[in-house]
Amino acid sequence: MGRYLETLTLVERLHRLLLDVIKDEFERLGVLEINPVQGLLLFNVGNNEVTAGELKSRGYYQGSNVSYNLKKLVQLGYMHHQRCQIDRRAVRVRLTQEGRTVRDVVGRLFATHALGLVEKGVMGFADIEEITATLRQVERYWTEQIRYIY
Repeated sequence: MGRYLETLTLVERLHRLLLDVIKDEFERLGVLEINPVQGLLLFNVGNNEVTAGELKSRGYYQGSNVSYNLKKLVQLGYMHHQRCQIDRRAVRVRLTQEGRTVRDVVGRLFATHALGLVEKGVMGFADIEEITATLRQVERYWTEQIRYIY
């Protein structure tokens, strides 16, 4: 159990560090009106047109405040929004040019880090594949646990 708890702590810490890395990049570039969570949300939306529910169901975004962040990004001009023709309660969103610019900033940051990890010998491509496969297995296990409860 000790190793499992250490792994959980590490996953949580890595997520917070990821947000700090994005925050530092935004500060370096003068992107100050959005936070790292919103930047990551823009990155994950990418070229898609989605609803808040789809963001959660597709695994792009796990936060409970997705609606708040989408509303804020629309107000700031990083996203377009439009009511769905079929279900008027749902709103579909997509990136504006400003949103695509931020998405590209985050994408370049991630590409630089991926290359840096390999070039500096922190991990190779096979290591990244192995970590990803293991984390997907944990995700599947946890998802099954949630489904089992209900």
